[in-house]
Amino acid sequence: MTDATGIGTADPLGLSGVVPPTITAFTEDEAVDYEATVAHAQFVVDGGAHGVFPLGTNGEFALLTGEERRQVVEAVCEGVDRVPVVAGVGAPSTHETVQHAEHAASAGADGVIVVTPFYYPLDDQAAVAHYRAVAEAVDVPVYVYHIPSRTGNALSLDALAEIATIDGVAGLKDSSKDVPWLAQATDRVPELTYLIGSDSLLVPGLDAGCAGTVSAVANAFPELVVDLYDAYRAGEDARARELQSTVYDVRDAIKDGPYMSGVKTALSLRELDFEPGPLRSPLRRMDEAETDRLAARLDDLGLR
Repeated sequence: MTDATGIGTADPLGLSGVVPPTITAFTEDEAVDYEATVAHAQFVVDGGAHGVFPLGTNGEFALLTGEERRQVVEAVCEGVDRVPVVAGVGAPSTHETVQHAEHAASAGADGVIVVTPFYYPLDDQAAVAHYRAVAEAVDVPVYVYHIPSRTGNALSLDALAEIATIDGVAGLKDSSKDVPWLAQATDRVPELTYLIGSDSLLVPGLDAGCAGTVSAVANAFPELVVDLYDAYRAGEDARARELQSTVYDVRDAIKDGPYMSGVKTALSLRELDFEPGPLRSPLRRMDEAETDRLAARLDDLGLR
């Protein structure tokens, strides 16, 4: 079962609230800038975030080497101590995922988020075995990361129910955008903590029983998403839905350009004390015209 905030009984960390999938910053030659990466994590915490999730999709984890991934986790764990750090450790193979999970736990991560293995198709038996191997390897909570549009592997409700019986599995971040699947999951497996992973569904995800949000918009405007979450939990439904409407507008603005370029461009436009740098190739930042268009839209929203 869950408590009033949606936190599942299987979740000893009690992960909830706004947990941004923080960026990996790069220098202009695309080397990882660990100092700026930590500065961004600290920025979202200063903005009210309740946790940080390095090496998610916005952290460009699939474009990093194993050593870079390890150093990002070490840097963020060392630099953030006010909120939980839940590190992304997913990889195509169980072997590599376990290695990343063991390292993250040893580096001080409070939990690990494990994206469903990608490229090769998985059946239910393989998916369950994968999560069992990870959970048995570490003593920190394990959160499933369900994003079939990127991995090609959707979890069945039967597989999720079996995964939930594994000691150490604490919750699930759902980026499927499949609200009926999520609603059935929270109903069938209520002992897990659920986090909604799409800015298009923050309020609907909370309505469906999620304990919190993993929000890309919160990477650039953490205070906006924290205000939405706080309003929702305070029972201020009209206010929460008004803020969700603003999040829709911000989401549309930052998605109006190359894939995933909007967050780093928006951060640069805020003129903070760190520079997020480029995305790693083959991804790219917004060009001048795209940046000007984003700046104008953010100005219209009063967010600069």
